[in-house]
Amino acid sequence: MKITLKDGTVREYEKPAAIIEIARDISEGLARLACAGEVDGKTKDLRTVLFEDCALNILTAKDEKGLSALRHTASHVMAQAIKRLYPNAKLAIGPSIADGFYYDIDTDVPITAEDLPKIEGEMKKIVKEALPIERFLLSREEGIRLMEEKKEPYKVELINDLPDDAQISFYKQGEFTDLCAGPHLMNTKEVGKAFQLTNIAGAYWRGDEHNKMLTRLYATAFGKKEELEAYITMMEEAKKRDHRKLGRELGLFMMHEAGPGFPFFLPNGMIIKNALLDYWREIHKKAGYVEIATPVILNRGLWETSGHWDHYKNNMYTTVIDEEDYAIKPMNCPGGVLAYSSEPRSYRDLPLRMGELGLVHRHEKSGQLHGLMRVRCFTQDDAHIFMTPEQIKDEIKGVANLIHSVYSMFGFSYHVELSTRPEDSMGSDEDWEMATDGLRSALDELGLPYVVNEGDGAFYGPKIDFHLEDSIKRTWQCGTIQLDFQLPQRFNLEYTGADGEKHRPIMIHRVAFGSIERFIGILIEHFAGAFPTWLAPVQVKVLPISDKFADYGKKVRNMLDDAGIRAELDTRSEKIGYKIREAQTMKIPYMLVVGQKEEEKSDVSVRSRFKGDEGSRPLTEFITMVQNEINRKEIRKIELPDGENGR
Repeated sequence: MKITLKDGTVREYEKPAAIIEIARDISEGLARLACAGEVDGKTKDLRTVLFEDCALNILTAKDEKGLSALRHTASHVMAQAIKRLYPNAKLAIGPSIADGFYYDIDTDVPITAEDLPKIEGEMKKIVKEALPIERFLLSREEGIRLMEEKKEPYKVELINDLPDDAQISFYKQGEFTDLCAGPHLMNTKEVGKAFQLTNIAGAYWRGDEHNKMLTRLYATAFGKKEELEAYITMMEEAKKRDHRKLGRELGLFMMHEAGPGFPFFLPNGMIIKNALLDYWREIHKKAGYVEIATPVILNRGLWETSGHWDHYKNNMYTTVIDEEDYAIKPMNCPGGVLAYSSEPRSYRDLPLRMGELGLVHRHEKSGQLHGLMRVRCFTQDDAHIFMTPEQIKDEIKGVANLIHSVYSMFGFSYHVELSTRPEDSMGSDEDWEMATDGLRSALDELGLPYVVNEGDGAFYGPKIDFHLEDSIKRTWQCGTIQLDFQLPQRFNLEYTGADGEKHRPIMIHRVAFGSIERFIGILIEHFAGAFPTWLAPVQVKVLPISDKFADYGKKVRNMLDDAGIRAELDTRSEKIGYKIREAQTMKIPYMLVVGQKEEEKSDVSVRSRFKGDEGSRPLTEFITMVQNEINRKEIRKIELPDGENGR
């Protein structure tokens, strides 16, 4: 049996051979660090026995999938600790997630944040015990019997959902046994010391609000302690940047019990939102898009034709008008299709790029709502491009370049994923293959590195997702390019070709911001509320040093207004130091202090968020400088005392 390693070397083994044995053969040190194996691209437990030739990569905590296995094992250690401390606790599920892991439990004794250090201490004991972790298989009937003996009703329910002939895997460490598909480490000691419980919350069993509310314990784990410390530092910084907190403090938006998940934008927030929409319109006009608007409510027949009624109905709000079913649109694409079909089209009209800032509504579960990041209504910066097959590659490249320009302008770096056909999809294999190849070849020609995300495409076509990275290294999925052969067929779209015959156009769905609301939430946290001048709700604050100079302050403010600069005047009878500190708290880019000297010379004394005291200069010169900064949409960095730059 030949095993091809990641570096290309080939080793021969007698059949069979377990992954962990091969890891020991490669390097004893590697075996100690191994978390999982990747066999022909699929993640496998270290205990997996290999029988045929294959490509093998040993995964450690430095690899995303290896770290996931470490965290999954840590979740079992946490569950074991909980069972020791709370013997009557019933276990639900405990997966690894993007930033760590969690476990949902049902207990007769309330667990609070004050209990987390106690649970963490018990976890450390279990790690120190170095318990071997064993995997075994049972039939469905045997698995149910085992979990009933252990009084684990949630596990029994999970097993009952499996096929009658299923072979079900369990993992055992000491007195603790859990239903689990794995993969897991070989020993509890290998979890190490770099873990920490982070939060406690409520979660409905199976995410259904009709089920019982369970206690969810969140935690994280890393391969090294310094990685954990860096993560904790980042999380502390994230708390300071929380867009919900800053949204209240800066008067940007609010939520109200009258409409859970439906955000209210306040005056300062509307300034930011409108600035983003103006920017969107500006760049799309230059890129050859036309703008349309389609109705928010459309009838059931349209959504049946589009496929949304069958594939997305549970996320749609519906109503009845004149005894006919209607739905509030969760997506803009069917309306865009109708706009295309409003008149006959020729190949000379293509590509036709139609943009829409459409308000969409989606039913999100209450437990999933999160400020502006997860809402029930939002403005989607959609565009739908209708084109010939020959135009696919160039249009995808054009969209990718536009999205790149948007993210670069805000200072975001990003990475790209290509998502392929999901199980719940429609269309022929040939269409999916052609669409996927079109996206792949465009990315290759652009030289954009990407990873393949198998099975995560939309139900009507494959997609390219753009994951941007913010200033504290968190990633957010925003932009997307989706290639669609299905809707043009379902709506019988046509264009007349150069040959005089009717042809079917191809369609691209794409967004750059994604949800405007969510993008604003990301920007709030990215800039920690200190927006670049062109986005700042108040760009300049005029601060007279006393009432005597209020009239000059008004003159300065009026000149700023006339120049298109958003300015406010603070005429309160407060000390100038207090006014400056308050303007700094509101993260205003520029403060203009005016007194007798400034009035006599028509100057302003400039203090900025970026450099502090910038000295005096003529008002007209300051206006020109700020106008240029706004027009160029600059992102100025704060100059810190130690020479390091921040936002």
